[in-house]
Amino acid sequence: MHGLDLYSAARQCLEADEPAAKLELTRRVAADWRAGRLVAPGESVIGPFGVEPGRPALPRLVDPRQLPHRGLGTVQGRAALLHAVAHIEFNAINLAWDAVLRFRDMPRAFVDDWIGVADDEARHFSLVAARLAELGHAYGDFDAHDGLWDMARRTAHSCLERMALVPRVLEARGLDVTPGMIARLRNVGDEASVAVLEVILREEEAHVAAGSRWFNWCCAREGLDPEATFAGLVASHLGRALRGPLNVEARLRAGFSAGELGRLEALVA
Repeated sequence: MHGLDLYSAARQCLEADEPAAKLELTRRVAADWRAGRLVAPGESVIGPFGVEPGRPALPRLVDPRQLPHRGLGTVQGRAALLHAVAHIEFNAINLAWDAVLRFRDMPRAFVDDWIGVADDEARHFSLVAARLAELGHAYGDFDAHDGLWDMARRTAHSCLERMALVPRVLEARGLDVTPGMIARLRNVGDEASVAVLEVILREEEAHVAAGSRWFNWCCAREGLDPEATFAGLVASHLGRALRGPLNVEARLRAGFSAGELGRLEALVA
């Protein structure tokens, strides 16, 4: 399938269009990497690649303001919420593979981390998709937006900026909002969906922590102060678009400093 070249294998994962193929490839490549069956050549045999991942024809991508707000008192409303989570997880698989492919000057531990994240996100997508199926729906049944991947495009030139703005801002948002989603689903008696989101919330802390770890590593490499650099990037890319409340305890566990959280809270709308 992919020989011995990690980057060729990672590119297959990134460019796979259909979820089932992307999940299977991701699981297989992650297992091959852990087992030592793949190598990361110093000079990759594959050429440059764009910033667009493989995606299925659906869901249709629209402006976030076009997405309807649905209550959780109906099956349709709960399915729409889970579909939004599935879309985030699908994008997160692509983001992890893009990081492996794009930032090839990083240490092996970086590759280990992001292949592990890709594997986790594939499992998370499977969990959400299975629950969606129980509710009579599938990925692609609802519209979605492209916010996560838009930030991937904007940070394609810099590992430091990617680590700051994707895992530590956009994905960390999941740490903030998922507890409230769990509470709302519990209030309507949907314990099956609660169980899925609890797994994702618990494991996403480690993914945000990987972003923190490599953001700090990149800052050290470039001789930059992490707190000031992070605050500057958030302000320049997001302004005051950051929403609260922040899940301070989860973010501290995920590698945020108290100083960073203080600066973030000053930006929260």
